Amino acid sequence: QTAKQTVCEIEQLGQTGEAFALELSSQEQVQTALTEIKNRYHCIHTLIFAAGADITMTFVGNIDHAEWHRTINNELNGFFHVIKAVLPMMRQTGGGSIVAITTAGLDRHPPLDILSTAPKAGIEALVRGIAREEGRYNIRANCVAPGVVDGGLFDRLKPQVKPEFIEAMKRNTALKRFGTIKEVAGVAAFLTTPAAAYVTGQHLCVDGGYSV
Repeated sequence: QTAKQTVCEIEQLGQTGEAFALELSSQEQVQTALTEIKNRYHCIHTLIFAAGADITMTFVGNIDHAEWHRTINNELNGFFHVIKAVLPMMRQTGGGSIVAITTAGLDRHPPLDILSTAPKAGIEALVRGIAREEGRYNIRANCVAPGVVDGGLFDRLKPQVKPEFIEAMKRNTALKRFGTIKEVAGVAAFLTTPAAAYVTGQHLCVDGGYSV
């Protein structure tokens, strides 16, 4: 439903939008979707990867084996499936920009959040590898690392933690507030523009100073 709403908002701006439903853990579904997009629009010049799951907020020692494997498969393997499909397409059409939305938890570990930070650590390693290896093809790759953001996944995770834990997270930011989806999106969009043409392999925190 959210994807359809986003498409409507794009079309209201006079642009073209489409939504595809697929399992990121399926190499075949990812390849088919991206091939269809490239065939329809002739190139893919920008990829923003923003994937997350409804995770259990718990300590490392309490993680369920099945949830661990499911989370890694959906996020880390899912990202690999996407870049494996899109890199040849970008090379063929003169380059492009890749932005992965990760987490500021890689700079300052947030207790109970390892199911979010662990797969994103792997994603960041892949992004650095892409930046180093694919720059010769004019492909840039960067990471945007949000702190706690009001809306979306955080709203669904709130019931799992105590209110005082949430307030402590807010106090731990330099700005003493949580971020917004629009603030994260603005930084991700900047990294895809010509203004960021000489920026690659970077990890940019958008966390209100949580990682300071």
